[in-house]
Amino acid sequence: MSQTVVITGASRGIGLSFCRLYQSRGYEVYAVCRSASEELKSLGVHIIDGVNVTQHQGVERMRSALENVSIDLLINNAGILRNEVLGDIDPDQIRQQFETNALAPLLVTEALTSRFVANAKVALITSRMGSVTDNTSGGRYGYRMSKSALNIAGVSLSHDLKPRGVAVAILHPGLVGTEMIGGHGDITPDQAAERLSQRIDGLTLENSGTFWHSNGDILPW
Repeated sequence: MSQTVVITGASRGIGLSFCRLYQSRGYEVYAVCRSASEELKSLGVHIIDGVNVTQHQGVERMRSALENVSIDLLINNAGILRNEVLGDIDPDQIRQQFETNALAPLLVTEALTSRFVANAKVALITSRMGSVTDNTSGGRYGYRMSKSALNIAGVSLSHDLKPRGVAVAILHPGLVGTEMIGGHGDITPDQAAERLSQRIDGLTLENSGTFWHSNGDILPW
């Protein structure tokens, strides 16, 4: 029986690359998105569209669609990036990033907890920009704050899910050339997905809650 992976933010970028990668590995892939891209449709995976993970009805739509699915791996990949500089702070923009980048992955995980099989895994796609120690340039207030919040949620999840046998990885993909950052990066989305999958493969209950770079380095909080 094949394993099952659920991927949010699946219509483009790293999420789409995750879909391709895990499909090639023989997984049953459930791709969660607001609107399915033509590239995603062409893969022939299970698509759960019309899902805005920041809204209760969106999370409930996803949960209902997966009600009879046993989940081996959940990848919380959906996220947004905005830019704020001191003197031009938009609080609504910051709230939007918190809701998408920090709160939504927590609520998605909570909604699907009952569907996790024994030894299931949860991956949170975060950013080293959420590291306090690594912040040497300032700015990007909403993104940095939301990713720091996601990181601490990941540590709490690692403790709360451990008795269920579920391990949690907190993963920075690297500087990836996606549409979100304008297409310029050190690695491609496919390369990022492959490297991140290696960290997920190495995830155990013993190292659950670790903050990793996709290259295998442990990042500072």
